[in-house]
Amino acid sequence: MEAYKREFIQFLEGAGVLKFGDFTAKSGRKIPYFINAGDIKTGDQIARLGEFYAKSYLEKVGNKRTVLYGPAYKGISIAVSSSIALSKNGLDVPFFFNRKEAKDHGEGGVFVGYVPKEGEEIVIVEDVITAGTAIRESMEILSSLKDVKVAAVFVMVDRKEKGKGEKSAMAEVGEEFGFPVYSVVDVYDIIEYLEEDEKNAENVQRIKNYLAVNGAKA
Repeated sequence: MEAYKREFIQFLEGAGVLKFGDFTAKSGRKIPYFINAGDIKTGDQIARLGEFYAKSYLEKVGNKRTVLYGPAYKGISIAVSSSIALSKNGLDVPFFFNRKEAKDHGEGGVFVGYVPKEGEEIVIVEDVITAGTAIRESMEILSSLKDVKVAAVFVMVDRKEKGKGEKSAMAEVGEEFGFPVYSVVDVYDIIEYLEEDEKNAENVQRIKNYLAVNGAKA
């Protein structure tokens, strides 16, 4: 396993973002592990998370200037921290996020921050994709913007789960909307990391059992 992947998984576990147990995903699936960016609680943690996203962005997108979009609520801090990290690497990108309910006073509207102009490209930053539900919701929200294009999506972990069919949710989202979906690590990286310590044997088996039923075939 690449060193940065191990470092990232250790960071997720240490920050309480990666948990093991019994959880229900937004898709309604019962899952044996949970990735929750909402458990990032300190300045150092969110700064480090932003650095990992920035690293992925620079590797996949390069120095191209886009606009970062963080879906409310968890995506907001990811967008902010990622833009800060990118600026430290010499790439100053604007960011914005949505309100859960449109504001009917003051400046009004559903978006906060930079509003993309015609012809600009957006990069969505999310915590995780399980069945693709949240990304489809984001695409519906962003459809109100005129002549802007979503260039890519970045998430922490590719869960390698089925979407609506046998393909992975990430692959389905990419095919449906025509953009790539990138992750820092995937669930098989997590399994490999856990297998390095025998005390994780039960969690490893539960994840493998889950993937045997819900894992993507492609």
